Amino acid sequence: MNKDSRIYIAGHRGLVGSAIMNNLQRKGYVNLITRTFEELDLTDQSKVTAFFEYEKPEFVFLAAAKVGGIMANNKYRAQFIYENLQIQNNIIHQAYLNGVKKLLFLGSSCVYPKNAPQPMSEDCLLTGELEYTNEPYAIAKIAGMKMCESYNLQYGTDFISVMPTNLYGYNDNFNLETSHVLPALLRKIHLGKCFEKSDFLEIRNDLIRNNAEGISNDTGEQTLVEYLGRFGISEIIQNGSRHVRLSLWGTGRPLREFLWVEDMADACVFVMENHSFSDLGGGSGSYDDKEIRNTHINIGSGKEISIRDLASLVKEVVGFKGEIVFDSSKPDGTPRKLLDVSRLHSLGWEAGMTLRDGIAAVYSYYTSV
Repeated sequence: MNKDSRIYIAGHRGLVGSAIMNNLQRKGYVNLITRTFEELDLTDQSKVTAFFEYEKPEFVFLAAAKVGGIMANNKYRAQFIYENLQIQNNIIHQAYLNGVKKLLFLGSSCVYPKNAPQPMSEDCLLTGELEYTNEPYAIAKIAGMKMCESYNLQYGTDFISVMPTNLYGYNDNFNLETSHVLPALLRKIHLGKCFEKSDFLEIRNDLIRNNAEGISNDTGEQTLVEYLGRFGISEIIQNGSRHVRLSLWGTGRPLREFLWVEDMADACVFVMENHSFSDLGGGSGSYDDKEIRNTHINIGSGKEISIRDLASLVKEVVGFKGEIVFDSSKPDGTPRKLLDVSRLHSLGWEAGMTLRDGIAAVYSYYTSV
C-alpha cells in the first residue's frame, strides 16, 4: 500500500475498524474511505455495488460484522448468520469485480471446533463440531474465509483472512446483554463498585450513557437496584453487615486469550503492507493437483487466562471489594480457546500490550467518557 492508496475500511466505527483507521492515520495514510451504516447498508447488494463502482477502492479492510457475546450469539442466531453472510458476500464479490488489489477479511477464533487441540493451529479448521452457542456466527465467518480462499484460487485475487482471538479496547461494546466477556465483566464490576459505595448518581449516569431502557434522570434508587439485580448485581446483608455480590455466567473454568485491539490493528496493517496470499501457501489457478486450504493467519497474544482469574484481575484493577460468584447453571461456552500464533510470529509480528495494562487503560477510558 502507498500512503495515497484508496483504502476502504468497512466497519470503521467498530472496535477493530476504528483501531485500524487510527493505525493507518498514524502511519501517514491519507486516502481512507469510510461509510456509516446510515450512509451504506452493507447487507444491501445494490448499494454495495454502487459504492464500489463509485469509490473504486484499491485496498479493503473488511472489519464490518454483526458481533456479540455468548448471550447475543445464542439469542439472535438467525440475524448473526444472515447479516454476516450478506455483508461478506457483497463486499468480497464487489472487491473482485472492481479489481481491488488486496482485501483483508477478519474472522473469529470461534470458527475452530469446540474441542480442538490446544493451542489451535490454522489446520484445526473444519476438523470437528462447533460450539453450539456461536455456531451460526462461526459458520458465517468460515464461509467468508473460504470465499476469500476460493476467489484467490479461481480468480487470482489477493484476499487474506485473519483470525483474531478475543479482542478488547477503547471503542468496545459495553452492553451487558450483547458484549463480549471482558467489556461486560469490566462494566459489571464497575457498577458493583458504585453500588458498594452507594454512588447512585454514577449508576444512573452509567445506565443512561449506555441507553438502558426505562432509565432517566428521574429514576429512583430502588428502580436502579432492581435494574442491577437483573444482571446479577445484588446487595447481601449477613450478620448486620452489607456487601455487594456479582453473579457471573458459567463455572469460571474456561480459558480465554485476549488481545489489545490496537495490537490487532497493527497486525492487520502489517500483514496488508508486507504479505500476500502467495506467502501463505496459496497461488492462483483452481486446476492444480495440490490442495490449498487453511491459508488464514491466527492473530493473538499466545497467552491465556481462566474467566475466574480474569474476573479477579478486573476486580483488582477496578477496586471492587465485594464478592464474585459463578452460576454454573449458565453455559460456559468453549472450554478453552488459545490460538497457535507461530505462523504470525514467523511472518515477523508479535503482540506488545500486557493484559493488566490493557484492562487498566480500558477502565480509565470507560470512566472518562
